[in-house]
Amino acid sequence: MPSRTPAPDADLAFAHTLADAAREIAAPLFRAGLAGESKRDDSFDPVTEADRRIEAAMRDLIARDRPEDGVLGEEGEDAPSASGRRWVLDPIDGTRAFLAGLPTWCVLIGLVDESGPTLSVIDQPHTGERFSGLVAGERREAWLDRAGDRRPLAARAGASLDSAIVSTTDPYMFAGAEAAAFEGLRRRAAIARYGLDAYAYAALALGGVDLVVESGLKTWDVAALVPVVQGAGGVITDWSGRPCHEGGQVLAAADPALHAEALALLSGAAD
Repeated sequence: MPSRTPAPDADLAFAHTLADAAREIAAPLFRAGLAGESKRDDSFDPVTEADRRIEAAMRDLIARDRPEDGVLGEEGEDAPSASGRRWVLDPIDGTRAFLAGLPTWCVLIGLVDESGPTLSVIDQPHTGERFSGLVAGERREAWLDRAGDRRPLAARAGASLDSAIVSTTDPYMFAGAEAAAFEGLRRRAAIARYGLDAYAYAALALGGVDLVVESGLKTWDVAALVPVVQGAGGVITDWSGRPCHEGGQVLAAADPALHAEALALLSGAAD
């Protein structure tokens, strides 16, 4: 029989252990002239030695300490779950930024059960910022850990679309009806910022960015974002208002009212 399910705080502590292992590998390889190679023939989809080494290290720790849990990672084979839980890993979200020496890439670690993502870590090893979130029962919490200090995170409530800061990693990820819908939202917003990858969602939890709009994401791109955004009081769904943790279109907002305002502009282009 499967062993007793660990308590949420124990799982979160283990997620920090995974992030520590990832940081130890990633930090010395960043801005060290590491080369990337493409995983695809038709376009440049980069992977590096850092991606592979980080994911391998995290998988080894999970196999040792959480052997009944499954693993879904960007760089390895899906490992089945005997517990109904799985760790979803993106060893470097933003590999293009990593290769360019830009500190907007992150290590993403999420734990998912039948209810969806329950806790996560978004770690930026170069800046030393670690964002974590916990969504378990009535608990909705998120924190920033840096240099030994921890503080709670709270998204900025009360912004309207006309005063909002909106972000997407690449406006060229949208085409057709999606592109028109995003352009309508962008024109309404006060400020638009690009190229942040997962760091934009951390910035939303910090109270800076108000909206993040994206499409074409994979499960490992999204699962770790959900508890951090929700734990900070934000809302994150697809463009129809449904759960988004399996990927596709994503809309994250600092509060429910802003989410509803943005959703009204995007829902016509929803999958």
